[in-house]
Amino acid sequence: MLDNIKAAIFDMDGTLIDSMWVWNLIDTRYLKRRNLIMPLNLRSDIEHLSFLETAQYFKRKFNLPESLQEIMDEWNNIAYHEYAYNVDLKPFAKEYLYKLKSLDIKLALATSNCTLLLETVLKKYNIYDLFDTITTTDEVTRGKDFPDIYLLTAKKLQIPPKNCIVFEDILPAVIGAKAAGMKVIGVHDSYAECQKKEIIKSADKYIIGYKELTESAKAI
Repeated sequence: MLDNIKAAIFDMDGTLIDSMWVWNLIDTRYLKRRNLIMPLNLRSDIEHLSFLETAQYFKRKFNLPESLQEIMDEWNNIAYHEYAYNVDLKPFAKEYLYKLKSLDIKLALATSNCTLLLETVLKKYNIYDLFDTITTTDEVTRGKDFPDIYLLTAKKLQIPPKNCIVFEDILPAVIGAKAAGMKVIGVHDSYAECQKKEIIKSADKYIIGYKELTESAKAI
């Protein structure tokens, strides 16, 4: 899988870090404070959206009086504590990043999260400086179900898309990365369990965890 690969692009939430539970907590708490019922399809509606797009969705869906900035600030206030103290790296993720570095493969992050939270958690685990570039969906016009963020990341790295491999945990993002002309590794996360079969069909490879890659002589 790493033949002719010069760059590895990682999603963060649900892929490198075990954090999807935080956003479920935030959604639940935010709506409960306003006596609003959580829609059954909320997760699938927002999982591929940028932070700003998610705020726009909430404001429109629930007819909120708060400004978009106020909505995002409230979410960030809740999330910051969890990212600083309670969010863990996926097992063997750090070791695998170092393994890729040892193979002279460039590392990049492509995330829907905000700069504050990504810096908080990546610096906590001393992996922030491993990444050659970081791209957020705020830098592109469409979400992760489109190839935009992956193509922009490849452009920053100055690596052709065909020489990039992407690690993602949700189906829309796997599809978006494939549309960018990149190889894609589906990474298991319990919050995307219902998408597992489709991710396996769409991705080039599916892994339960990074241990199997870290212990492999060829990294993949």
